[in-house]
Amino acid sequence: MAKIKHNNFLDTVDEVITNATKAGVLHLHAEGSGLNGRKITVNGIESFHFGTTGYLGLEQDQRLKNAAIEAIQKYGTQFPLSKTYISHPLYAELEEKIESIYDNPILITKNSTLGHIAVIPTAVRDDDAVILDHQVHWSVQNAAQLLKIRGIPVSLIRHNSLDMLEDRIKKISGKVKKIWYMADGVYSMYGDYAPVEDLIALCNKYPQLHLYFDDVHGMSWKGHNGGGYIMEVLKELPENILLFGTLSKTFGASGAVLVCPDKTLFRKIKNFGGPLTFSAQLEPSAVAAASASADIHLSTEIYTLQNALQLRISYFNELLSQTNLPLISNNDSPVFYIGTGLPATGYNFVKRMLDEGFFVNLGLFPAVPVKNTGVRITISCHNELEDIKALVDALEYHYEKALKATNNTLERVGKAFNIPVNQNITKRELDSDLSVICADSIEEIDPELWKKLLGNHNMLNVEGLQFLEKCFSNNDRKEHNWTFHYFIITDRKGYPILATFLTSGLWKNDMLAPDSVSKAIEKDRQADPYAMTTKVLSMGCLFTEGTHLYVDNKHSKSNDALKELLYRIEELGEKLGAGMSVLRDFKKSTPLAELFQKEGYIPIAMPDSCVIKDLNWNSEEEFIETLSSRSRKHFRKEVQPFEEKFNISIIDSPASEKIEKYHELYKNVKAKNFGLNTFTYPEKVFQNMASHLAWEFIELKLKPEDQIVGVLFCYKNPHGIYIPILIGMDYDYSREFQVYRQLLYQTIKRAKNLNYKKIDLGFSASFEKRKFGAKIIEKQAFIQASDNFQLEQLDMMRNEFS
Repeated sequence: MAKIKHNNFLDTVDEVITNATKAGVLHLHAEGSGLNGRKITVNGIESFHFGTTGYLGLEQDQRLKNAAIEAIQKYGTQFPLSKTYISHPLYAELEEKIESIYDNPILITKNSTLGHIAVIPTAVRDDDAVILDHQVHWSVQNAAQLLKIRGIPVSLIRHNSLDMLEDRIKKISGKVKKIWYMADGVYSMYGDYAPVEDLIALCNKYPQLHLYFDDVHGMSWKGHNGGGYIMEVLKELPENILLFGTLSKTFGASGAVLVCPDKTLFRKIKNFGGPLTFSAQLEPSAVAAASASADIHLSTEIYTLQNALQLRISYFNELLSQTNLPLISNNDSPVFYIGTGLPATGYNFVKRMLDEGFFVNLGLFPAVPVKNTGVRITISCHNELEDIKALVDALEYHYEKALKATNNTLERVGKAFNIPVNQNITKRELDSDLSVICADSIEEIDPELWKKLLGNHNMLNVEGLQFLEKCFSNNDRKEHNWTFHYFIITDRKGYPILATFLTSGLWKNDMLAPDSVSKAIEKDRQADPYAMTTKVLSMGCLFTEGTHLYVDNKHSKSNDALKELLYRIEELGEKLGAGMSVLRDFKKSTPLAELFQKEGYIPIAMPDSCVIKDLNWNSEEEFIETLSSRSRKHFRKEVQPFEEKFNISIIDSPASEKIEKYHELYKNVKAKNFGLNTFTYPEKVFQNMASHLAWEFIELKLKPEDQIVGVLFCYKNPHGIYIPILIGMDYDYSREFQVYRQLLYQTIKRAKNLNYKKIDLGFSASFEKRKFGAKIIEKQAFIQASDNFQLEQLDMMRNEFS
């Protein structure tokens, strides 16, 4: 079968960022003829600046400015030569000062991103392994990807999960020499810390463990001589730790710094560390500014600045504690995160703050999970206490307004972040113009109403759903048990606006991943059948595809009904303990995309759907004429000559023995096809097909042996839709006798004989189905996950195995 087209993680990110840009909260431009750190002008509005990462305000220090200007006058705008050959005259002095800050050998890099690319591939040897905290900065993760080319194992663990880290260490300790754990010192979104002391305890327990910290957000405002958060905790740096600080951000200049206590490793990195060897060095102005900042760090003034910042941080924390604003992480870092949950609320909140004259940052996917959207606020020495008080007043006022404007609640935000909130808050109420019908079985739904709304799609008629409910209940294995949930939303007059059904069940996380990723994960599943699986609440079910959602888009309350549905899905997912909610299968250009994304769902590409609607022909030759010239040649060469080699039968009620054979053929295909990687269905499903009037089986027996070599499991929707849902084949004969292609053709002939109007050929093998005249429809789904870990883990594996 042809390989399914898979989603690229970058495409998803692009859509999310594009929507945020359209909302006017990202990709903004500062205006004006100058900057002072305290205020910034955006969209013509002068705003108090609460988005900087220059926490001590040193980027506006006149001493740094003067040093940079003087260096340009003396040495020019740059020194265009690799530092391996020669450094410009100011470098040695800066290196000496930075070494004094850390009391260890250091290397200065152009920036932290290039620094990680220089250091990680050099420090990590071929017989080592790397474990990444899944919230470690992108620049570290990106550099670690380079190791996979050399076959070095790189894996993710959940954020600050020491249990998961120790479990991973135990699993790989006998296979590698060193194990590198890479994390941030201070995390840039929530402002929380790495559990440094606990990690040192793990190092003592497992001497293989080495630590790699990116502490660029902990630099300067913390630690002796401003050495950063890691140095504040450790005081001295052991040889099994590599530490990155920055000369940008709080330090006030440009560049980054590696601290490497291991002198042998230090020499190797310096002699051949990628960008250190082949890239340009820092400009004289940047080195001079950094040197001036280093003088401040090496003086007692750094503690005055640190104390001034801590005063502002404490004041902000005190003010926030008197509000209902959901602060996600309570600590003494200068980074604060106010959760909004829904992206729509985040967009609205940030825009309100900008219009009010306060510049704050939006935190959104992929930096945070999509349902953990929020506002990132940073405090700096530029902020006066009255600015901070005005900020809190504005936050408190506009937060409530943003919640109301987007039909959100503080209770809902608390659930999204799993944090306590004020219990005396207003509960969300159902729109008085809407009424919601909820049911756990199709038996509870008016059959005529369902037929009118969704029953004429795929196998979504009442009989089809009764069949599915019967098949996927009371089974031995948990992956074969699904719960069914039906929603119909009407207006106050009882007129239906929206209808859908969802199922909850166990999914493989790699269901839509490339074949190579699924094959690698299936090896792990030999020992643990449920490795990398998640309980998912999904529109439709894994047995159906196509239109799972009816919406009367002309109704004035259609958007409100959709938002109500998404809220009900959120509540249901929480009740069921689902790790992910999925809305499927929508056309690529669906107008609902923007609403879904604002309500906390991100788009992912799905395999193409294949449909045949042209059945207006009366003979084989007329059918051939409906095909393209290339497809006609294909048909006459690969399909037509083989038909006579089979005895072709339409079986209505096969005996149990035959169903057992069919099931074996189905499992053959399932074992080879990882394009849509689901759990294998039990024989019970196929036995139920045999006793159901809507099911039939297209059987191919090879002449003269009369041996069954292929079977299609087909559902007949009485509304004129023929649906070949599953396939079984004997691979000993499939290629030589073109079994798959013959089954496709027999499907088309059967649908025509039944006078059906449409064939739903389903996902996958779109290249083959196109040859038979199928229309290819690009599809996408929208997902909401409890965190980004699964997505990032799969994306890392996709890069490794693709």
